Amino acid sequence: MKYLLLVSHGTMAPGVHSVIKMLLGDRDNVLSYSMEDGVSADAFVEALRGVIAPIGADDSVVVLGDIVGGSPLTNTLNTLTEAGLLASTVAFGGLNLPMAISALMAIEDGLDDAALISNVIDEGREGVRQVELALDDEDEDEEDL
Repeated sequence: MKYLLLVSHGTMAPGVHSVIKMLLGDRDNVLSYSMEDGVSADAFVEALRGVIAPIGADDSVVVLGDIVGGSPLTNTLNTLTEAGLLASTVAFGGLNLPMAISALMAIEDGLDDAALISNVIDEGREGVRQVELALDDEDEDEEDL
């Protein structure tokens, strides 16, 4: 099985996981964990071991972390290394909802790692853009009267 593992500071990863459940339904292959304020790296790793326990030696993992170099992503990759799973892991930083949905769809469509990586990065970038606001000139004129 290929798993999607979301990790973050605060409650971002479980929040994105919750939205995935709301939009796409519950998936057995989506896992999430976060490093909340005041939690030590050791406590995070200990709890993370329980979260990734379902991942077996024949499985693979797509990790989406909030910040490249941040404690949650770094500790997750170290923990996956200890579990012998790093060789079957693809990892990203900059977690956002479009990335997570794209990763899950790529997993479910059986895309190879190169296509999955391309899709996730493209969706992540496309998901970050300015929203152009159209202002109605008539409403502004009416307010001036």
